[in-house]
Order: sequence, then C-alpha cells, then structure tokens
Amino acid sequence: MLLTNKVSLLRQALDEANTYEEWKEIALELDSVTGLDLWKLDNSSEYYNHEIIRDRLMQLRHLMRQQDNRQLMRALREGLYHDIGNIGNPLLYSYAHVGTKRLIEDYIDQVCSTLNYLCDVDVDFLSLEQKQRFFEDTFHSFGQPALMLSGGATLGLFHVGVCKALHERNLLPKVISGSSAGSLVTGMLGTHSDEELVRMYDGEGFYHHAWTWRRWREGLLGQGFADQRQLERFVRNNIGEYTFEEAFAKTGRHINVTVSPLQSHTARLMNELTSPYLLVWSAALASCAVPVLFPPVTLTTKNHQGEYHPYMPSQRWVDGSVRSDLPRQRLSRLFNVNYFIASQVNPHIVPFMQSDKERLQKGKIKSWPKKVARAQLQMVGLGALDFMRERTGIETLRQLMDHGYGIIGQRYYGDVTIVAKYNWKHYACMLQNPTDEMLMWFRVQGERITWPKIAMIQTHAKIGQTLNDCLQRLSKQKQALDEQRSAKVIHLQTPNTRKRHTAQIGRIAKS
Repeated sequence: MLLTNKVSLLRQALDEANTYEEWKEIALELDSVTGLDLWKLDNSSEYYNHEIIRDRLMQLRHLMRQQDNRQLMRALREGLYHDIGNIGNPLLYSYAHVGTKRLIEDYIDQVCSTLNYLCDVDVDFLSLEQKQRFFEDTFHSFGQPALMLSGGATLGLFHVGVCKALHERNLLPKVISGSSAGSLVTGMLGTHSDEELVRMYDGEGFYHHAWTWRRWREGLLGQGFADQRQLERFVRNNIGEYTFEEAFAKTGRHINVTVSPLQSHTARLMNELTSPYLLVWSAALASCAVPVLFPPVTLTTKNHQGEYHPYMPSQRWVDGSVRSDLPRQRLSRLFNVNYFIASQVNPHIVPFMQSDKERLQKGKIKSWPKKVARAQLQMVGLGALDFMRERTGIETLRQLMDHGYGIIGQRYYGDVTIVAKYNWKHYACMLQNPTDEMLMWFRVQGERITWPKIAMIQTHAKIGQTLNDCLQRLSKQKQALDEQRSAKVIHLQTPNTRKRHTAQIGRIAKS
C-alpha cells in the first residue's frame, strides 16, 4: 500500500513538473521505485539484437586499449549507421521513464569517445585534410535528424513548446518541415536566430490576429469562410520578408514548407534547394490555405533587385497537409535524414493516434480481425473518395473529398512521435485568435508532452552531434594551419615582393 501511494504521488508530481530537470529527477526516482532500473540492466530484449551491439562495443573497447587507430577507423566506417541492431526501435524507450537498455547507452557513449579520440589524436598515416575527409564521409553516411510539424490551426501553438523543449537541450534539428499551422512555426524557426528564438518562445513580437470571418455566402461560393488578407498579415508579421535562401543564410536551418498544387494530387516541398527565391511567408500562406476555410494562393518570389513577382503565375496552391502532412521521403532524399521527430497536433488525427506499444507490439491472434478490418476500411475509403473527387463538378465538394483522401492515406508517425493531449477546451480554441495567455498555456503543455521523449531523442542524436563537433574542431585546425602557412610564405618573401603581395591582397579585399 505504501509503495502504491508513493508511485501515485510520483506520477502526479511528474504531471505537474515545471522544468525538464525537475521532471527528470522525479522520473528517475519513479523508475527506481517501480523496478524499471533492473529492466535497463538486463541486456536481452526481443526488440533489438543485443549480441551485435555487445560485440561492437567489445571490439571498439579492445581497439581503443590497443590504440590501433587504423582498425578503429575501419570499424567505424564499416559499421556506424543509425539503427544498427534495431536500437532505434521505439519500444525500447516505452518501458522506463528515462533512458533505455544500459548496453545501448554504453555502446553509443563508446562510439562518441572513439570519434573524439580519433579527432584529437595525431594519426601518423593521415594528413589533416585526410582526417577531415574521413569525418565528412562518416557524417554523410550516418545522416541527420529532422523535425516535422503537423497542421492544426491555432492548436499549432503546441509546436512552440515542443521546439522550446528541444532547443533548450540542444536537440532542435537543422532540418525542419511544416504543413499548415506547422509551416508558420517552421517559418519562424527559420527566420529567427537562436537569441531571437528564446524571446519568441515567450511571445515577444508575436502578432496575434489571425482569424477574421467572412459572410456565409462568400464561403459557399468557394471564396473561403475566413479572410485570407488577415491571415496574410498574420503570417508576414511573424515570419518577415525572407526568401528561403535568405532564411538559410541567416540561421543555417533547412526549413521546408509543404504546399499542394490545386489541380494535382501531388505535394511540393519548398526550401532553399527547390525554391531558393520563394518568399517563406508566401509558402506558409499557401500551406495554411485549408480548403473551404481559405481560397487557393498564388505564390510570390523575389528577384535579385528585391522586387516581388508571381511564382508560376498560372498555378494556385493549397494546404500542404492535404496530401503530405509529414513529408518523410522527400526530406530523406534532399537532406540525408536518418530519423524523424514528428510533432502531431492535427485535431482530426490525434484522437486516433496509437501509442508505440499499441502500434508496434506483436498483437495476439484475437487482435488480427480488428487490424484486417482497419486496413480494408482504409483501402475502400481511399478508392471511394478517389472515384468521387475525379467526377464531381462542385469545387467546394471536390476540395473536401480531396482533403479526406489525403487524411486517410497518410502516415502520421515518426521514429519519435510527440502527440498532443486534447480535451474540449483545446477544441474550443482551434479557430480563435491566439492571446499571450493562450500561447503560454499551449507552450507549457507542448513542453510537458516532449519531456518524456527527450532521453530517446538524445540517444538518437548523440553520435551525429559528436560527428558535427569533430568536424567543427577539424575545420578550425585547418583554418589555423592555412593561416600559419600564409604567414610563413609572406615572411619568406623579399621586401619588394612582400609589398606587391600586400597590395594585391588590398585590391582583392576592396573588390
């Protein structure tokens, strides 16, 4: 009875924690009280190949003791990939409140120690340039994470808390995508520096007025039930007048906005690679053009003189979440992404989302009919909607069926899935103009639903972060070496030659 009461009190304290540090301390105590610490110490599990991980760990430790640098490099290059032995399986992170199997954590720590050692030690058979190339190739083959932010109207304010929780732990990925409401948060992340983001999380400079309603007659005629001009002011005030190229130059974040051509069943991913001169606010406005609520949008681009022009003038664009709320495949191809963090707040999706255990555990035979029925209903629904949307002549009705088709046919989970928790009060806020109080309310809830995923994301991200840190250190070493070589060349020159060399440098600098 005493143990049950203590567990109950700890769970309540966990739900009421105000910071991640406070939450983690309570969660670790809860793991200890409930015996989940013992689960972490038991290496075996049906959810991953513990023998492969154990053998890899012992190999790296042995080579480190021998200081066999050549074999260490070979061992890393031939076996370093993100999900080796299935260690990325979400079920491995669904038992304990903090962390996973100790063997997995030890293996990742050993890989990071080995990488740091090879970066900092003098390797007699490698030049600095060759070592840098080794780390560049390893980083490229390993990949990087991406954050995907779903649509959800005003409920998209949850994303602010999710991003804040990740940013404070240095876990906010450089690759970020957003659809509909998620595109607005994505645009803000891509056009604000780290210092500006800290203020943005507190609502500083946030323009609140997003919704103004139009007459019913205008909505029924396909012109939208909400005023798009007001939405445009909202988006432009919060994102600014940056192109995708300019946004990347400012923040170094690869932001992606999903939009859909009105007359096509495909989606486009707009970013600094596919559409560098497109204005970010223009893409976000199109991605927020939810059928029926807002009419389709003509995108806007900026030329080299700063003048605005239509992008593909004959084409109009709508909400990207209609057909691709979480664009996994395109992000993988463009940015070499190795795992995805999905923040899902879509109000018509969240109630039907399953936990990792419900979705991934091997079900009993009695659960098979339910799974078969769900798959068959999805297939029949897609077929019926596809048939009807191709044959209806009523634009509003066609858009609704198109929206329904996109909803049924998509995949809404990531490798790490952060799902909002809703009650009637959240739905009441869905189409309201946000206030400062509402922003803080959503932000705190977004942080709290992210904290249980932090340990899992840290485990995923640690090797990639170590590779990136090593590359930065090597780049600084190379820069210092180049400066020394340049200074040595100038020192060896005759006075007249040195004078001409200095004059040439001056002319180049002026040009």
